[in-house]
Amino acid sequence: MVTGGASGIGRAVAAAFAAAGDRVVIADRDEDGAAAAAGEIGCAAVALDVTDAASVAAGAARAAELAGPVEVLVNNAGVVAGGGPLTALPLEVFDTVVAVNLRGTFTVTQAVANQMVEHGTKGRIVNVSSIGARQPTAGLGHYEATKAAVDALTRTAALELAAHGIRVNGVAPGPVHTPMTAGLMDDPQARAAWEARIPLGRIAGTGDVAPLVLFLASDQAAHITGAIVQVDGGQLLT
Repeated sequence: MVTGGASGIGRAVAAAFAAAGDRVVIADRDEDGAAAAAGEIGCAAVALDVTDAASVAAGAARAAELAGPVEVLVNNAGVVAGGGPLTALPLEVFDTVVAVNLRGTFTVTQAVANQMVEHGTKGRIVNVSSIGARQPTAGLGHYEATKAAVDALTRTAALELAAHGIRVNGVAPGPVHTPMTAGLMDDPQARAAWEARIPLGRIAGTGDVAPLVLFLASDQAAHITGAIVQVDGGQLLT
């Protein structure tokens, strides 16, 4: 199950799992977008709003009905919702980002982890974080704070769920060309400024992130848990 799978990184991850022969469920609050992506990829879709605990419970149950108990969860749903210095950031922007990125990751993890434990599933959870959790960018403090919290949840969940055979890891991309960042990518000056911070010299595509998610969810990563792995072209080195 991939949250926020209707577009961007989530869609690429869902497509990669489907191409590998896995049963995939896209979970997204954009019901039409999820259905369209699922139709193109060849998988199932459920309506799920990560900010609503009842919606999460219903969506996780529906995913199990469609494809069997969830074995792999990818917590990808996330927003930026705006930007600006902390001294001027509207409180509603902060609250929205916390609700989706932090509370949403917690709520979906809780629901699906309980499902895994109930069914005796030695599952895998992969959380999509950001290098912003470790490298600040002015104007994005609200977003980066939630991603730092997601990293903390990842480590705690890995510790608590290990006894059930459930592994929990994270991927931390730098900037990625997605619909959420389209405005930035279409601004030559802004794009050049970001690329100047990246030793490998380019903004990532979704295809740079998806393989790592699949690896962490695979048996090849059987002894990896509690790790957050960056995919940033070396940006954290600068």
